[in-house]
Amino acid sequence: MNIRNIAIIAHVDHGKTTLMDKMLHAGKLFQDHERPGELIMDNNDLERERGITIVSKNASITYKDHKINIIDTPGHSDFGGEVERVLNMADGVLLLVDAFEGPMPQTRFVLSKALELGLKPILVVNKVDKENCTPDEVQESVFDLMFNLDATEEQLEFPTIFGSAKNGWMSLDWTEPTDNIHALLDTIIEHVPPPNIEEGTTQMLVTSLDYSRYTGRMAIGRLHRGTLKKSQYLAVINNDGKKLKQQIKGLYIFEGLGKKEVTEIHAGEICAVQGIDGFDIGDTLADVENPEAMESIAIDEPTMSMLFTINDSPFFGQDGKFVTSRHVKERLEKETERNLALKIEATNSADSFRVYGRGVLHLSVLIETMRREGYELQIGQPQVILKEIDGVKSEPIEDLTIDLPEVVSGKAIEMVTRRKGMMLSMEPKGDRMILQFEIPSRGIIGLRNYLLTATAGEAIVTHRFKEFQAWKGEIPGRQNGSMISMETGKSIPFSINNLQERGKFFVAPNEDIYEGQVVGENSRPGDMVVNLTKTKKLTNMRSSGADDKVKLVPPIKFSLEEALEYIQADEYVEVTPNSMRLRKILLKEHERKRAKNAALSV
Repeated sequence: MNIRNIAIIAHVDHGKTTLMDKMLHAGKLFQDHERPGELIMDNNDLERERGITIVSKNASITYKDHKINIIDTPGHSDFGGEVERVLNMADGVLLLVDAFEGPMPQTRFVLSKALELGLKPILVVNKVDKENCTPDEVQESVFDLMFNLDATEEQLEFPTIFGSAKNGWMSLDWTEPTDNIHALLDTIIEHVPPPNIEEGTTQMLVTSLDYSRYTGRMAIGRLHRGTLKKSQYLAVINNDGKKLKQQIKGLYIFEGLGKKEVTEIHAGEICAVQGIDGFDIGDTLADVENPEAMESIAIDEPTMSMLFTINDSPFFGQDGKFVTSRHVKERLEKETERNLALKIEATNSADSFRVYGRGVLHLSVLIETMRREGYELQIGQPQVILKEIDGVKSEPIEDLTIDLPEVVSGKAIEMVTRRKGMMLSMEPKGDRMILQFEIPSRGIIGLRNYLLTATAGEAIVTHRFKEFQAWKGEIPGRQNGSMISMETGKSIPFSINNLQERGKFFVAPNEDIYEGQVVGENSRPGDMVVNLTKTKKLTNMRSSGADDKVKLVPPIKFSLEEALEYIQADEYVEVTPNSMRLRKILLKEHERKRAKNAALSV
C-alpha cells in the first residue's frame, strides 16, 4: 500500500485538532451510528479543558488505496520539544493558518523547524467563513514568511487549500465552498512524497514513546530502512554510543485511532516496538550484526526554571496521596523520560528539586497533571535561565505579539517598554492593533494578567523564544505588597469586611487559612500582616447601624499560571489535589523580619 506520512502544524487555536477530526471522518473510521464528538485527538482532560494540544499523537486513515499517517502536533512554543521530535517522522507538513489572523509567532516557530528538516509544506487557510477575513493576503504573508525563513525553491512552490474545518469543507478556491475535504486529501496524495527508503541494514530513530501498565514502554518512530520482525533481536544504541542487545516482543502500526499488532514492518512505516528495555528518546534501534547509529534529535534548551519542593504547610497531607520527597522525585524522573524539553537538577536540600522547562505553561501543565494524580507540592517563583556567552551575561529574549483594541494600544506599549520590551512594528487590522515586540523572557512573567486587566480581557498575547541576548537590566516587579494571615483558623466575614478598603482578597469567607498564608494583595507597596480570624465582640449595648448587611467583594481566584506569575521571590504556590494557596516561604513574622534584617546587613 502507498504510504504518506504527514504532520499538522499550526499556531494555537487555528483549528488543527478540528481539521484532524474531519480527516478521521473522511477516512471512514466511524460507523454511521457512532458519535465520537469533537476534538477526538485531545484525549486527556487538561487538553479538553484548555482547548490546546499538549502531547503529539498519531493516527492513520485510508483514502484511495493510500495509507495516510497523520501526526497531530502541539501549537504552543512551550511544547516545541514535542514538535521538533515528531517532525522527524513526517515527509510533509500541513501548515494550518487562520484566514483572519494570518501567520502568528508560533506558526513561524514550527514552520522553521519543518523547513530545516527539508519537509515540503501544504498551506491550509482555515476559517475562511470568518467575518473580515483576507485569505489571499494570508497566502501572500505565508509566502513572505517562508522566504524569510530561507525556504528552498521547491518548498516555496507550495499548493494552497482554502476552507473551514469546523464546517467540514476544503476547496482550491475559497469563494467556492464544497461539502467535503477531498480536495485536501487529494493534494496530500499528490504533493507529499512517499517515504524515501535507503538501502542498508535496519535503522529506526526513537522519536516518541508510549506507556501501558500491561505492556510497559513502547518505542515509537519511523522505520528508516530495513525491516522489523516479531522476536527479532536488535541493538539499541544510546546517545553516548553504548549498545544493548534486545528482543522485539511485539510490533504495532497505527490504524485509525488505535494500534494494530503485526508480525512484520517495512521501511517508511510509523510503528511502535514493544519489549525493548533501556531506551530513551533519540536512541537508534539498529541491526545486531552491523549496528549503525542515526543522528540523535537536537532539542532547543529550556529557558525557565522553578523550584519544586514538598508541601510543608500546616495543612499538608489533608488532600494528597503522594506527599514525600521520594514520591515527587520519582514522578519528576518519570516525566523526563517522555518530556525531552524538561530537565531536573538536585538542590542542596533533599526535599527540593529545580525543574527546567520551556516556559510557565510547559511547567504548569506538569504541575496540574501531578496535582490531579494526587500529589501535593509547593512551587517557587519562575526564574529565567541566564548564560555567560563570550564573557557577557545573557538572558533569553522572546518575540511578543499583542492583538488588542486600538483604543488601549498606548497602555500596552507603555507596559511592555517598562519591562525592557522594544517595539518592532504596529499594524492596524480593522478596529484592532497588532503590536510586535522583542522582550526579555523575564518581562513576560505576569505581563498577560496586567494586559488582560488593562484591556478588559480583550488582549490576545502570544510569544515565542527567539535567542539569548545581553542582559537588559533590572525590570520593576510587582508594586503592591501581600496581605499575610497572622493566625490559623477560619476567615471571618466581619474581619474581611473591615479590611476591604486595605486591599483585594484571595480567600472566601469561612475558608480555612493558616499563619503565613498570603490571603490578599495590599493596596500599597510592602507586606501587611492581618488577622482574618477575629470575630465581632458582642456587647449588651445596641449601636446604630450594627445590623447593616455586610457586602463582601468576591475573592480573586487565580489559575495555576496566574498564581505562578503573581508570586514574589519569598513566596510559594502550594498545590494540592483540591486547593491552591499562596504562602510566604517563612510562615512566622519574626522569621521574616530576621531574614530581612540579615539581607540588609549583608
